[in-house]
Amino acid sequence: MAKYKFEYIWLDGYQPEPNLRSKTKIEEFDAFDGHAENLPVWAFDGSSTRQAEGHSSDCLLKPVSVYKDPQRKNAYLVVAEVLNPEPHESNKRAFLDDDLDFWFGFEQEYVLMVGDRPWGFPKDGFPAPQGLYYCGVGADRVTGRELVEFHLDSCLESGIDITGINAEVMLGQWEFQVFGKGAKKASDNLIVARYLLNRISEEYGVRIEYHPKPIKGDWNGSGMHTNFSNKEMREMGGQDFMLNICESFRELHHHHIEVYGSENNQRLTGLHETQSIDKFSYGVSDRGASIRIPVSTVSNNWRGYLEDRRPASNADPYQVTRRIVETVRSSVLETASN
Repeated sequence: MAKYKFEYIWLDGYQPEPNLRSKTKIEEFDAFDGHAENLPVWAFDGSSTRQAEGHSSDCLLKPVSVYKDPQRKNAYLVVAEVLNPEPHESNKRAFLDDDLDFWFGFEQEYVLMVGDRPWGFPKDGFPAPQGLYYCGVGADRVTGRELVEFHLDSCLESGIDITGINAEVMLGQWEFQVFGKGAKKASDNLIVARYLLNRISEEYGVRIEYHPKPIKGDWNGSGMHTNFSNKEMREMGGQDFMLNICESFRELHHHHIEVYGSENNQRLTGLHETQSIDKFSYGVSDRGASIRIPVSTVSNNWRGYLEDRRPASNADPYQVTRRIVETVRSSVLETASN
């Protein structure tokens, strides 16, 4: 028998967005097979995470997804749902009607903060205006690359389907992309990638900022652009079909914005590659639209995916994917009935 470390990771009950929490459990196995169902349900003090009252504070952690821990020996990262004893109201994953037919790609933007300033910003004033930082190379163009590369390698080693990284428009701002088939798997991938990023930041003494507009003024905010498709979009497509999906999103715009991240109004202003939060638009290759229709989709006879550019960097991926799945399904059903 060998002893293994299992880092149970969950989302707490804080509002408007939950925080990541984790703790380590030691279990013995002849050889752990990597299956979540073979791990025990565990308890924690919900009164310390805003998920229970002190007089009845036990909450449960149900393992649902397992990844290798790239930094510790004989260790795994475990995504867990919160129960009490039924799914807790903060457990948005449990209420997600999953469908492997839906594919999601998240573009997670974030800012590396040293104190209250992005990494590389002078203590007083500002660096040169944005323009040369996006996908930049050189000490005067990017900061924090060592941390970001460490995070990329860690995600690859853990088994997360991470598909890329790049420096973003503001100095100290970066992005990573993760993919998944099914809303739950894609969202789990993002949660574990965020967890690893936060844990790695401890070694560098920096803070990961997910606020959608951490620096006011003429600087880009941070989003979590969400690329999505289902089988009909990928294989059938067609201009009318794809535009009908976009129109379905228009009808539910405010319904989506409700769960697309707090203080997103500071980012969705109609400037800096965004549409205004109180407007909805879509367009081919339009990064100033709510929904961008990629050129690759159009050139493939309108088959492929769409990009929802509205979610903020601090959004809960389980809620974002749930809204998208529900809207696309309703659009497909409406198209079929007509």
